[in-house]
Amino acid sequence: MDERIEGNLIIIGGAEDKNGSKTILNEVCSKIDKENGILVVATVASELPEELGDEYKKIFQALNVKNVEILTIRNREDSYDSNNIKIIEGASLVFFTGGDQLRITSLIGGTPLYKSIQTKYNEGCIFVGTSAGASVMSDTMIVTGLDDESPRKCTLKMAPGLGLIKGVIIDQHFAQRGRIGRLMVGIAENPESLGIGIDEDTAIVVNSKAEFKVIGSGAVYIIDGSSIEHSNVSEQYPDDILSIFNVKLHILKSGDLYNLNLKKCYNGLR
Repeated sequence: MDERIEGNLIIIGGAEDKNGSKTILNEVCSKIDKENGILVVATVASELPEELGDEYKKIFQALNVKNVEILTIRNREDSYDSNNIKIIEGASLVFFTGGDQLRITSLIGGTPLYKSIQTKYNEGCIFVGTSAGASVMSDTMIVTGLDDESPRKCTLKMAPGLGLIKGVIIDQHFAQRGRIGRLMVGIAENPESLGIGIDEDTAIVVNSKAEFKVIGSGAVYIIDGSSIEHSNVSEQYPDDILSIFNVKLHILKSGDLYNLNLKKCYNGLR
């Protein structure tokens, strides 16, 4: 899992505090030069891009970010527009909002805009995603699955993500929507990947050394399937309850650290 991360990421479980202390959004703003940097709000996942873009623009400006731009992509044609590509090329930080993660990949995947995103990421631009924007950060993302139910073998729909962080599967609104079962299915099907479940108003701040810190009011759950001894995953009897043995689970709170290369947790006091 070496060289998993090639740039900095902030991945938010959704519903981040926008009215109180704004811990996570303040962390986002701290990553750029507020006077000269350009923060781009990408509303690709949303069917209400203008409203959501305006909301985040007001929030970031209130947090003293001087230059906030909105990237609105309504169709694939917009992903070929040179003006939109220039917005990404000029960004210091790109913030993907919530909505439908499949909209992001279906509208920008394989386009010049997508190539520009990859280039900016490799150059060190900071990328942030919340809710759907969080799920799309990984190379494989969950699209749909059962919430608040026991895990069943073939009930998960997955698709390629943006691939900014590799070898992980990210799920959001985690405890609030009872999604541990569906992430377990994802790891049973892809035991080489780490499952990362992120609560609402909670985020992981990933650095270039493949280590992340937890911030916010909730928890982060790491599911490590590398030592699985047995699972019944198959397409036969797809509605059967999942059976899986020897899965490792970590639960991290604000201030805790996790190294993706070493698959090891640390408390913030080390």
